[in-house]
Amino acid sequence: MSVNELFTKFTRVWIPDPEDVWRSAEITRDYKEGESVLHLKLEDETPLEYSVGQKSNPLPFLRNPDILVGENDLTALSYLHEPAVLHNLRVRFLESNNIYTYCGIVLVAINPYEQLQIYGEEVINAYTGQNMGDMDPHIFAVAEEAYKQMARDERNQSIIVSGESGAGKTVSAKYAMRFFATVGGSANDTNVEEKVLASSPIMEAIGNAKTTRNDNSSRFGKYIQIGFSRHYHIIGANMRTYLLEKSRVVFQAEDERNYHIFYQLCASASLPEFKELSLTSAEDFTYTSLGENIFIDGVNDAEDFQKTREAFTLLGIKENNQSSIFQIIASILHLGNIQICSERDGESCRISRDDVHLQAFSRLLGVEQQQMQHWLCHRKLVTASETYVKNMSSRQAENARDALAKHIYAHMFDWIVEHINKSLQTSSKQHSFIGVLDIYGFETFESNSFEQFCINYANEKLQQQFNSHVFKLEQEEYMKEQIPWTLIDFYDNQPCIDLIEARLGILDLLDEECKVPKGTDQNWAQKLYKQNSSSAHFQKPRMSNTSFIINHFADKVEYQCEGFLEKNRDTVYEEQINILKASQFQLVADLFHEKDDVAPSKSSRVNVRAAKSVPKTPNKEHRKTVGLQFRSSLNLLMETLNATTPHYVRCIKPNDLKESFSFDSSRAVQQLRACGVLETIRISAAGYPSRWTYPDFFSRYRVLMKKSDVTSSDKKQVCRNLLETVVKEPDMFQFGKTKIFFRAGQVAYLEKLRADKFRAACIKIQKTVRGWLQRVRYAKIRRSAVILQRYGRGYLARRFAEQLRLSRAALICQKQFRMVRERRSFLKVRSAVVTIQAFSRGMFTRRIYHQFLLHHRAMIIQKCVRGWLQRRKFRRARDAAVTLQCAYRRVLAKRRLKQMKIEARSAEHLKKLNTGMENKIVQLQRKMDEQSKDLRSQNDQLMVTNSGLGSEVTKLQKQLEHLRSQQDEGQLASLQEELQRLREELQEAHALRKKLQEEHSTEKLRLHERVEELETENSLLKTEKDTMNQKILQQSKSIEEDDSSVSQREVSLQSELDAERQRYQNLLKEFSRMEQRYDNLKEELSLTKFHPGHRRNPSNVSSLESDSNYPSISTSEVGDTEDSIQLVEEMGVEKAAMDISLFMKLQKRVRELEQERKRLQANADKMEEVAKRKNSEVRSPTSEQETADLAYDNLKRQELESENKKLKNDLNELRKTMADRVSQNGSSNELQDGYNVLLSQLRAANEELDARKEEVLILRTQIVSAAQQQERSEHISNDTEPVDKDEALKAYHGLSESKKLLEAQLQSQSRQHKDELEALHTQIELLKADIEKKQEILNYTMSLSPEAQVEYSVQQEITRLTNDNLDLKELVEKLEKNERKLKKQLRIYMKKVQELEVSQAAVQASKSNPELTRQVTVQRKEKDFEGMLEYNKEDEALLVKNLIADIRPNSVSATVPCLPAYILFMCIRHADYINDDQKVAALLTSTINAIKKVLKKNNDDFEMTSFWLANTSRLLHCLKQYSGDEVFMTQNTGKQNEHCLKNFDLAEYRQVLSDLSIQIYQQLIKVAESIIQPMIVSSMLESESIPSLAGVKPMGYRNRSSSMDTDAGGPSSYTLEALIRQLGQFHAIMSEHGLDPEIVGQVVRQLFNCINAVTLNNLLLRKDVCSWSTGMQLRYNTSQMEEWLRGNNLYQSKAAATLEPIIQAAQLLQVKKKTSQDAEAICSLCTSLTTQQIVKILNLYTPLNEFEERVTVAFIRNIQNRLQERNDPPQLLLDTKQTFPVLFPYTPSALSLDTLHIPASLSLGFLIRV
Repeated sequence: MSVNELFTKFTRVWIPDPEDVWRSAEITRDYKEGESVLHLKLEDETPLEYSVGQKSNPLPFLRNPDILVGENDLTALSYLHEPAVLHNLRVRFLESNNIYTYCGIVLVAINPYEQLQIYGEEVINAYTGQNMGDMDPHIFAVAEEAYKQMARDERNQSIIVSGESGAGKTVSAKYAMRFFATVGGSANDTNVEEKVLASSPIMEAIGNAKTTRNDNSSRFGKYIQIGFSRHYHIIGANMRTYLLEKSRVVFQAEDERNYHIFYQLCASASLPEFKELSLTSAEDFTYTSLGENIFIDGVNDAEDFQKTREAFTLLGIKENNQSSIFQIIASILHLGNIQICSERDGESCRISRDDVHLQAFSRLLGVEQQQMQHWLCHRKLVTASETYVKNMSSRQAENARDALAKHIYAHMFDWIVEHINKSLQTSSKQHSFIGVLDIYGFETFESNSFEQFCINYANEKLQQQFNSHVFKLEQEEYMKEQIPWTLIDFYDNQPCIDLIEARLGILDLLDEECKVPKGTDQNWAQKLYKQNSSSAHFQKPRMSNTSFIINHFADKVEYQCEGFLEKNRDTVYEEQINILKASQFQLVADLFHEKDDVAPSKSSRVNVRAAKSVPKTPNKEHRKTVGLQFRSSLNLLMETLNATTPHYVRCIKPNDLKESFSFDSSRAVQQLRACGVLETIRISAAGYPSRWTYPDFFSRYRVLMKKSDVTSSDKKQVCRNLLETVVKEPDMFQFGKTKIFFRAGQVAYLEKLRADKFRAACIKIQKTVRGWLQRVRYAKIRRSAVILQRYGRGYLARRFAEQLRLSRAALICQKQFRMVRERRSFLKVRSAVVTIQAFSRGMFTRRIYHQFLLHHRAMIIQKCVRGWLQRRKFRRARDAAVTLQCAYRRVLAKRRLKQMKIEARSAEHLKKLNTGMENKIVQLQRKMDEQSKDLRSQNDQLMVTNSGLGSEVTKLQKQLEHLRSQQDEGQLASLQEELQRLREELQEAHALRKKLQEEHSTEKLRLHERVEELETENSLLKTEKDTMNQKILQQSKSIEEDDSSVSQREVSLQSELDAERQRYQNLLKEFSRMEQRYDNLKEELSLTKFHPGHRRNPSNVSSLESDSNYPSISTSEVGDTEDSIQLVEEMGVEKAAMDISLFMKLQKRVRELEQERKRLQANADKMEEVAKRKNSEVRSPTSEQETADLAYDNLKRQELESENKKLKNDLNELRKTMADRVSQNGSSNELQDGYNVLLSQLRAANEELDARKEEVLILRTQIVSAAQQQERSEHISNDTEPVDKDEALKAYHGLSESKKLLEAQLQSQSRQHKDELEALHTQIELLKADIEKKQEILNYTMSLSPEAQVEYSVQQEITRLTNDNLDLKELVEKLEKNERKLKKQLRIYMKKVQELEVSQAAVQASKSNPELTRQVTVQRKEKDFEGMLEYNKEDEALLVKNLIADIRPNSVSATVPCLPAYILFMCIRHADYINDDQKVAALLTSTINAIKKVLKKNNDDFEMTSFWLANTSRLLHCLKQYSGDEVFMTQNTGKQNEHCLKNFDLAEYRQVLSDLSIQIYQQLIKVAESIIQPMIVSSMLESESIPSLAGVKPMGYRNRSSSMDTDAGGPSSYTLEALIRQLGQFHAIMSEHGLDPEIVGQVVRQLFNCINAVTLNNLLLRKDVCSWSTGMQLRYNTSQMEEWLRGNNLYQSKAAATLEPIIQAAQLLQVKKKTSQDAEAICSLCTSLTTQQIVKILNLYTPLNEFEERVTVAFIRNIQNRLQERNDPPQLLLDTKQTFPVLFPYTPSALSLDTLHIPASLSLGFLIRV
């Protein structure tokens, strides 16, 4: 096509843009070849004149049609160029949120920076077995392709994951390994796949770190080989690592971190096992704080460390080795914190001996601290003759220290990788492997050093391998289709690789410079300039002499030479290494001995002499440089990759801000160029990138063909004719064997022609329809116009008359209105004038008044201010005085406070010593009494003294007066002295009294304070009581709410019942799977280890042994279990284990004994609770009644003991009698055996009786001890309380009365509270028990049929009443019941002895008289027991063989359905009739085992599985119908009731058969799903049920030849009719076998659920089927499925409801998706779809032609906002393995057993009808 045809008006193009890289524009004027300007219009309607030229500015790139935008494969685009690729990735990433896109053989993965729910197990199942390209792009599709090619081609595979830091390489590699672990799980229980996945957290911890671009950046490359066996199960793995970034250990840039393990260990430093590591926060260590940010948002280092430790344990690394690893890591942190101090000369340094970090480093590594201290600051120089020790400067020492830290970490890293490989290795032979390469992508920074050089060198090698592989695949495709091959020119980066690794290349020159003693980076740079100046890929920067530029395939990179030599040498001083080699810890020593052990094997010139201590020579010359090691490992990797089939995953980082779903075009283009995606596009565009199969091309472009060509049968020739007609240039397309190949742009041209054809057809249709519509509209408008004119003219005339009348009335109204308006205006003006005058006069008056008011206020203010000043002066003086007073008072108060504190301390001390409150109060009361007594006595003495002194004074006064006249002055003086002495004594007495009063008042104050404290405590107890009462009320309310919500919980209980049934059936399924696996392993073992001759099966236990573990519901008598115990003793444990019935009886007996023990223990516990409750109460008058009851119980026990002794005597007498009889009839061996059996049974019964007696005695002792404890506690309480009360009454006087009241009130309240709380707890427990019992009854009732529900409810009511009556009986009555049971059993044994004697006599009589035997036989035949089949014990194996093992369903198709089940039951009836329990057990056991063997042999035969499911369920129904239980006999006839079992209760076998039926049902579902699953996608989504509806969209993924299974001839195609036919076949088979209709409905429901899940999952993972036509097809298909259900009367089986999600998905594809009303309709319509599923379908929706519109992003966001309130599960896909719980309803048979006919073809002639 010419330029004039392509660059026409309305064509869209891409033009360069500085911000968005490329920008879309539309041509507004046709372009003519040779013009210099292209007229464009941007998306914002801005015009643009784009200049074009021949070379400098060529024509812009053409834009693909909208129908091609969003393709799964970039190579499917018609125009293949950079803007098309970028736009397609942007649309898929931002609008559809698709992070994966194919680019030929490359999977482009864009990091979403968000957790997506697209990696679950259901997604893995969806991609398993699918061809690459059938589903949407995904990492699982690449993994499945590798796994499939490994299995089909038997060739090793590799998945190469590359990209720059932060692009998601590690996550992609992790998910690929998870896919292999899930799909290729290990065949045995070694859990290799779990170990492979467990290695990820370890490697992330020790090899990943936070960078500015990525929070979890891998700082090393790794290649993991996952080994597979011949059966393609994972058997082991191996890991190789490349170029660990050791410099990160000692240096991190800003906002970066060291390796995660350091921070994880510091976060867990507080754990007890890490105390010895002496670690603190990571901020305290130099090596972890250089980045200034030790945290990562959303990451918990402590939790990650726990996961790391768990992974270590899972991989088998021992705890001591783990501890050693953590010690080494901690020692590195301490090493970085060692302070190296410089000396004054600057050329030496030192380390303090007290450096705690040096001590910790030496202790953790087990080295000598002194040596390490010395050699960290010194180095050894070895010459030919002498050895020197040289000091190092502080800078050199720090460099040496950092080098040592890097060296230790690198060796530890290698050790961990080595041990991970050891744990992943296996002894099995590896058949093939899949390698996953997670390696760094192309890197370029502002400063690029040795690490970036090695990384880019590795990417050059990988890009070369990638280019050659892509070129090879293109060549293979062309040769396969027999298309003429022309050489495609592609970029070859071999010269760049030679520049790096060839002789005298960059690496050679670097190694040579490293060998020079004084080599420097500058000298190496000059050698590079000199040697490589002529190379086209090498450049010297203009402004630098210490850097160089390499022109890589992705970009030019400038490398700084500084540090290259040091990093390449990786120098560590040997003295420091020798110290580490001598470590006390074995692991530390081994880390550095490994290389020394390996080194001598590489050179034969070195002789090892361990006997002599020869000084070692430095091995620097022999040590490999880092560059040489990396080149060797890289070459080994390339050899491995070249020997495998590679698969490529290119990870793209969408932005540098780590924002979720944000796309930076410039960054994306840079990475696309670097990772080779655009190179793939260029290679594809150089050939024939667009490829169509002939049928797809014919279906898509038949609108361009002639009518005669459309009807032609030769599609290839029709396609040839069309292309030769439409495309004039023959080089634009090529015809292959199965495909048509197009050049770039041809598909877009064909789409344009197809759209023009459709547009012309649409215009013609629109023209015709619009013309007809306009003619119809014109006629309607004309008729309407005439009618409107007629009515309009009449209306106008009436309106004119009305207008005249209104005009006259308006004039009158105007006149009156104008008069009123003018008058109102005048009055308003006059009123305004008057108002203005009044207001103005008032204003002037108020102004004068205001002035006077201001003068008056000023005077008042002056008065107040002057008064205030005087008052302030006075206050200041007063405050000063008060301040002085306060200061003085404060001094006094401090003294008093100090004294009070001393007193308070003594009081506190007394409180601590006297902990008992009551004792202290008593002491205080006693002290108070003593003081009061002393006070009263002293007061009395004072009163007496005062009265005596007063009388004496009066007497002396009288005497004085009398003596004045008689005696002289000397006598008067002596009397005055005596008077003075008496006065002094009186004053002292007064002082003593005052002191005593003060002490009394102080003590009284203390007592008052104590009483207040008691009152405070009382108030607190009252508040606690109130709160407890409120809580009790709340609990009672909650109980009432629970009672009211029981009805609402019925639905939830039903769902819980279904979930429980589902879990139980899943356990059965898992059990059958494990049983099958065990059998397979046993068979495989027998095949691998075959020995000649007969060999017994190693398992002598029945295959049904595990089935007996299910709970039993039997109610047989005690005698059965006693017989079982005797049989176990006789048969031995091993033989008895084979008998299922015996095992069940023993198990039942154990449960009964356990229940009896629990019941007795519960009674004892209740008695103890009653005793404890009585201890806390005061003895009441009811104790007399309890004593009487206790005496009555003792009498009853004594009576029981006497009866038991009497019974024991009777048994002994019976034994003696039997022994005498046996001694008389010693010749009878059978009688002797019978006696032995009976004797052993009696002995067991006696032992049981003794056990019961012991339990009664234990219970009796418990009751007596409880009673004694009660009496003792009551005596104690009675003794203590009166004493306290008497003392309180004596000590307190009035205060003790208040204390007594408080204590009594507290005790009554606490006692009342306890009683209420116990009553409520008892009530709550009773209610809970009642609710649980009702829930169990309700669950069981809901699982029954309506008739059975009524019967069960009546029976349940009777059972409840019976249980209530039984619960009211006491323990003595229970023992009496057991005694009666034993007596009854004794009578049975006596009867058996009599029958044994009679039979023995009959046998002897028959030997003497044979005619009697015939007579007895005739009598048995006369009984005529019909409906039974008799067989001999020897014929049991033949019966099982003919009736189960060798039978085929078609052999009994003409007979009664489920005939084998009826025959087996009739045999069981006869064994029951003759009371032969061994025969019953043997027959049932053999039957179940035989059915299991048949099903195992025919595990993929639907007919055989359905046949035995029907027979097993029918046998189960027969066991129920004829069990004799009234629940199952309601629908029986009288004859059927006569055929019920008489002697045995087979409830346990019913449970076993029920479990077997569930297992058969699950196998049936599995077989049916495996048959229909390959048909589902093709029939439901791909086949054209409605012809010519689906239009083929332009081709998606270009299926590679390796993706298709060529051996099978391609995938099979199924139609909907084939699927429905298969379902009909299933239904016919199940109906023919007589399977219950309910079970048939459940099978169909399960299959429809599988169809729905598989269909919807594929719809959600395939963009090509999310279209309107697919929705129409899908809705039609689901309607056909529903019609099939109605036609087979299965619509009521709930199978149609399982199709609801896919029906709603089909409707979602068909509805409009534009407006808000459409969004609301979608939300109300899609109730069965989750929000994620709705959004996913809308994102995947793809229009098939240009006339449809895509779903806008705004509409999808609107849907998401409306559906935010939904609580949908997070998973996107449905679980295809979900199974509904199966329920086998009871369906009795109307067939009478006596009418059953057995065909002769079954070879059952040995059965005798009885």
